[in-house]
Amino acid sequence: MSYLLTTLTKKQEVDSIIRSTIDKVLVLRFGRASDSVSLLLDDVLAKSARDVSKFATVALVDVDSDDVQVYLHYFDITLIPSTIFFFNAHHIKMDSGTADHTKWIGAFRSKQDFIDVVEAIFRGAMKGKLIVNCPLPPERIPRYQLYYKDV
Repeated sequence: MSYLLTTLTKKQEVDSIIRSTIDKVLVLRFGRASDSVSLLLDDVLAKSARDVSKFATVALVDVDSDDVQVYLHYFDITLIPSTIFFFNAHHIKMDSGTADHTKWIGAFRSKQDFIDVVEAIFRGAMKGKLIVNCPLPPERIPRYQLYYKDV
């Protein structure tokens, strides 16, 4: 599915899309084309990209590229796929009841779940919020046990 969406492999490409996406939510999926969960998420993103195109842009970032490793360290991406949201070059966080508010870890269960999350982020960001509440019920949010090193 990665051939349907823009795939970024260089830090300069990621910087450019973050800075140039104005008045829209930028959805960056960090993952691998060979990972089964990333492929599942790519399928949901590709099916939803047209529906959210008026208020969101979706792009994929290849974590195997050496040039984007700075983003993996900065956002502490250890589990893939991880999805990060931006609005007007600001990182938008989402309180989904998990330990990590900075990113969505795992795949969305359905196209509608993804659309609901992006719409909630867009509405919150338009009001100036940097953290929004997740609109999904807790049973549809993937759970991972996160261990923080040196905390």
